Amino acid sequence: MPPLRLHPENPRYFQDGDGRAILLAGSHHWDGLVEGIDGRGPFDFERYLDRLAAWGHNFIRLWTHEAWLQDLAPLPYLRTGPGRARDGGPKFDLQRFDPVYFERLRQRVERAAERGFYTGVMLFNGWSIHSKGHGNPWDRHAFNRENNVNGVDGDPEGWGEGSDLHTLRLPAVLQVQEAYVAKAFDTLCDLDPLLWEVSNESPGSSYPWQLHWLSRLRQLSAQRGRAHPVGLTATFPGGRNALLYDSPADWIAPANERALRNAPPPSTERKATLLDTDHLWGVGGDAAWIWKAVLRGYHPVYMDPLDDDPVREGARRAMGQAVALSRRIDFGRMVPEPGLASSGYALAGLKGPRPRILAFLPRGRGTLDLRGLEGTFEAEWLNLEHPASFPAPALQGGARARLEAPQRTDALLLVTRRDGPGSP
Repeated sequence: MPPLRLHPENPRYFQDGDGRAILLAGSHHWDGLVEGIDGRGPFDFERYLDRLAAWGHNFIRLWTHEAWLQDLAPLPYLRTGPGRARDGGPKFDLQRFDPVYFERLRQRVERAAERGFYTGVMLFNGWSIHSKGHGNPWDRHAFNRENNVNGVDGDPEGWGEGSDLHTLRLPAVLQVQEAYVAKAFDTLCDLDPLLWEVSNESPGSSYPWQLHWLSRLRQLSAQRGRAHPVGLTATFPGGRNALLYDSPADWIAPANERALRNAPPPSTERKATLLDTDHLWGVGGDAAWIWKAVLRGYHPVYMDPLDDDPVREGARRAMGQAVALSRRIDFGRMVPEPGLASSGYALAGLKGPRPRILAFLPRGRGTLDLRGLEGTFEAEWLNLEHPASFPAPALQGGARARLEAPQRTDALLLVTRRDGPGSP
């Protein structure tokens, strides 16, 4: 799989090495790399990829966990002792990496690529350093001074948590983190289908620290000559999406806002935006929300318990259909055009010889505004319940068209001007 960069003409999307615009969409699970979060035992990574492949996804997010409320494995550092940590196991040696962790990290990114997935790799996790309402993991963290043999103290003020770990306040901590980031980079930098994520939901005070690691990843990329997109995701608590939008990150995943859950506004033109349900609901979102996100220029990403819930199953299928459409249609030419559809959800490429519009119409009813366009348009209904399509009567430019799908269910309509040369 070729490496990704931001699309030079439409940076809402990525572009691969062959010049194709890439829409990312897929499910991710807490235990994809480090096991023990959901308490269900060993995570079957191959079965997980099987399910995502069956849904047609092309993206996964590999979670790291620095600590949690129960045992996790593997972790980046060896537990060698001497002495016992607060959980009763041997203390961590922060100068010795556990090869099992980094071997698994590389193997899973490689295997995902073999199966056709791009992988977002998380380096740090804000849920591992203090309580966010589900319990405090600090007693089990390797940077707790009682848990390592190196004398590293991630809580010198005695607050009973590790919030200072995700700041620039502690030089000794930064030195250990520097070695870890360099190790992770060296483990993966020669692999192409990769995106870096600095940290998941670190507190709002972590923003300067996250910018530090974003800059460091780019320095390492320049030294090795292997650049990959680097992203910043929502901070919590204290999330400020404006900081993400104004940041130098290649891609972002914004924090919870009511509009993003109900009626996502058109995405920013400046960078790729992954609309991750993890930051909006935790677990939530249905198929209609997936299409609203896609037609407003986002990459939909789904926090997935991998259960049999029918609503989530609909969302999973919708992400696969969106990826398939992005392979059929050049999304690099498409931008959100809310005014073209009565629903407010339309993605359109109006420049060039063959204007094209992709619109979402709830219950298969609505109008499409073609008053600013000339010519005859071929129309096709795309069924959201099954992988099928239905031809629709041709539409004439210069007027507003009233539309009705064959079935009274949510539907997509694809219209393309038939006259004039040009590729899809």
